[in-house]
Amino acid sequence: MPEQMQPQQNSRETLSFYLVGAIFLVVMPLLNVLPSEESWLHLSDFRLNQFGKFLCFAILALGLDLTWGYCGVLSMGQGVFFGFGAYCMGMYLALQIGKESVYGSDLPDFMVWTQVKELPLFWYPFKSFWGGILGAILVPVIFATIFGFLAFRSRIKGVYFAIITQALAFAAWLVFNRNETRLGGTNGLTDFKQVLGYRLSDPSTQLGLYILTVLALIASYLLCRWIVASRAGKVLIAIRDSESRVTFSGYTPWVYKLFVFVVAAGLAGLAGMLYVPQVGIITPAQIGVLPSLEVVIWVAVGGRGTLIGAILGAVVVNFGRSVLTNYFPEAWPFILGGLFVVVVTMFPDGLVGIIRKLFSGGPPAAGVAMPKPQAQGGR
Repeated sequence: MPEQMQPQQNSRETLSFYLVGAIFLVVMPLLNVLPSEESWLHLSDFRLNQFGKFLCFAILALGLDLTWGYCGVLSMGQGVFFGFGAYCMGMYLALQIGKESVYGSDLPDFMVWTQVKELPLFWYPFKSFWGGILGAILVPVIFATIFGFLAFRSRIKGVYFAIITQALAFAAWLVFNRNETRLGGTNGLTDFKQVLGYRLSDPSTQLGLYILTVLALIASYLLCRWIVASRAGKVLIAIRDSESRVTFSGYTPWVYKLFVFVVAAGLAGLAGMLYVPQVGIITPAQIGVLPSLEVVIWVAVGGRGTLIGAILGAVVVNFGRSVLTNYFPEAWPFILGGLFVVVVTMFPDGLVGIIRKLFSGGPPAAGVAMPKPQAQGGR
């Protein structure tokens, strides 16, 4: 696409995002509340809750698009950070069940049937709501900082980084499956009752959680847009296109990689935190290798390196999953794999690339040129 068309394209995509955001934030809640249940305009509580889950996945996909689409760092372990955030919030919610549990104990049910006599020490911070909130963000961020520092400082990149993050996802799945971890084993954490005194089974609570998720998605998108538009964002794109040239220009690529990897982990933790109270369960099956690979497919289908494509891909693929699994439940993995192959081979720019060509008659915009480094000072 010609360079002069870039501002027009960005303006169109920004307008589209705010239009879609208004639909999710205003129109859909109103369709849930105002029309009668008999009206064809009525949006059921189930469907609204389902879209809330899809939007949590969209926040998760935004983080991967930031690392993979703009920095060229393919992480196949985003599900781990999503799981950290989800489990931190799940631990808080599990401790709020109290005497409403099956066994009438202050301990979560799984601890009672595994004969745990007292609450493990690492559960204590999650007795507080703010402990759950801070844990859901800080635990993924701290873990990503340590893991990313060791990996990027050692100049692990490309397919090797993808492999070790995939190994990380598998290791996390194994650890969370063990009863000795005191996180519910294969059954995970479930049967949540309330949050801050509001019953999770109440439709008004679920509506509030949905609106909170939409606001979190808008804020996450604006944060990513700000990063991409900043000087650091231009360096990220330059690293993606030619890391050696960035190094020769006086920059330190691994610092930028670590930064964006940590931001993506924080977004994944936020997504997991919002996901748990809406879905009502978190298990190791949702943080393993396959869930992490699915995030890659969402971003690829939507169009990596666009941000809006990550949101579109997450919503479209998961909505398609909810529909198609009703008719072809066993065929879904083959459908998903085939979709990924078709997109990569025939439509490498994803759904956003197709839409851009339809409206502009040309290919998507090229990467942004690398900024000139400063004469002095470290980076």
